[in-house]
Amino acid sequence: MIEDVPRFDVVVIGAGPAGLIAALRAGDLGARTALVSAGEIGGMAAHDGPVPVRTLAHAARLIRDARQLGQYGIAVGEPALDYARLLQRVREVVDEVRERALFGAQLEAAHVSVYEAAGAAHFVDPHTIATERGVRIGGDKIIVCTGGAARRLDVPGFELTSTHSDAWSLVRVPPSMIVVGAGATGVQVASIFDAFGTRVDLFSAGPRILATEDEDVSIAMTEAFRRSGIRVHEAFGVIERFEAAFEGVRTFFVKDGARDSLAAAVVVIAVGWTARTEGLDLRRAGVDTDARGFVRVDAQLRTSARHVFAAGDVTGRLMLVPHALQDGFVAATNAVQREATTMGDVVTPIGSFTDPEYAQVGLTEASARATHDVLAATVRFDETTRTTIDGRPFGFCKLIVDRRARTILGCHVVGERAVDIVQTAAIAMAGAMTVDALARIPLSFPTYSGILGRAAAIAARQLNVDAARNDLTVTT
Repeated sequence: MIEDVPRFDVVVIGAGPAGLIAALRAGDLGARTALVSAGEIGGMAAHDGPVPVRTLAHAARLIRDARQLGQYGIAVGEPALDYARLLQRVREVVDEVRERALFGAQLEAAHVSVYEAAGAAHFVDPHTIATERGVRIGGDKIIVCTGGAARRLDVPGFELTSTHSDAWSLVRVPPSMIVVGAGATGVQVASIFDAFGTRVDLFSAGPRILATEDEDVSIAMTEAFRRSGIRVHEAFGVIERFEAAFEGVRTFFVKDGARDSLAAAVVVIAVGWTARTEGLDLRRAGVDTDARGFVRVDAQLRTSARHVFAAGDVTGRLMLVPHALQDGFVAATNAVQREATTMGDVVTPIGSFTDPEYAQVGLTEASARATHDVLAATVRFDETTRTTIDGRPFGFCKLIVDRRARTILGCHVVGERAVDIVQTAAIAMAGAMTVDALARIPLSFPTYSGILGRAAAIAARQLNVDAARNDLTVTT
């Protein structure tokens, strides 16, 4: 152990959502804490993730809304996108978020020593880390929060392609784009650039896009994308190689022995996420990774080295900002306090700001039916008042209910304000509300949250009808 370095009770490596909360929590608990960031404070969420992406998605939505103005008697011309100005706005938003919302004042108040833009860190020994720019510190406990990075494809010509990060930083809107990967990241890229006027081809290796979502969500989103002009290719086969072409990049793929190709100005690869652990020298600290390269942790977020914890995307669990925040809190609590705090089953709403939006919380209908006696109640958006008023009739809200317990097992929404609707369902689920209790809340009318209330009322009424029929059958 090297002794002539600054020593801390807790050293946090990485200053994304998990790292920020971990450092703040450790400091609040009285631990002498250091936060080490390779780049600027905020990590992927502020600089390459939700903040810039949501800003671009907002611009896409404004274009969509502008085209609707004539329907309401407001005369305007066709919206024209100044992409350079939009990128300037993205930078402004990122800077404002970094200044106002990234816990700078709180970290200072908690006496956290912040090493920003220190370069990539690595373990020198189990209790010492050093960075590319000369920072060298020791910690009794260390929390790894280095996040993740886009997964690469091991095929010839991959260097010609772009990641989703490259897509967000394009200096101009490309005339055409191929997006390989139809999970949450891929569909977000496809949706945003489709709104900006790019001809988009979306490739899904599986039989449907958004494979982890409820099947009805996948079907509806595919329909919506095709209506907007996105060409969706399901079960496209296997990519053989990429080559430079006059148009930009040509993608060669094979399916069932038949070869085909397609060219576009930009090819974006969005096929998953890997842990950002390269160069950390985890073995020097005795930290194990799993077969996918993610750091192994237990329910207390402790690694195979008892003094090292990990939180956020680097663990490969649910790779979302809210989950990373919770991870950071739990990891820091356990690093400082003797009583262990565990990661329990947390109600986790998930959504994406595509056009249309989609969101979910809890079980899909298929997974719920495998383990429960289920009632599924669906409200179509073209049957509701608020969506009619707003001219947004596409979509649905589906509530999945356990027939016996009358509890809410899941909620799946496609359409306007889908993310907000699911947040309300998540609160009801976290509070263990029955569907009857949710149905009795007098939600304001006409609102999008009211659509959830209507689905709850439909479910509760059907359960009551079924119960009455069962009682009648028993008595006769």
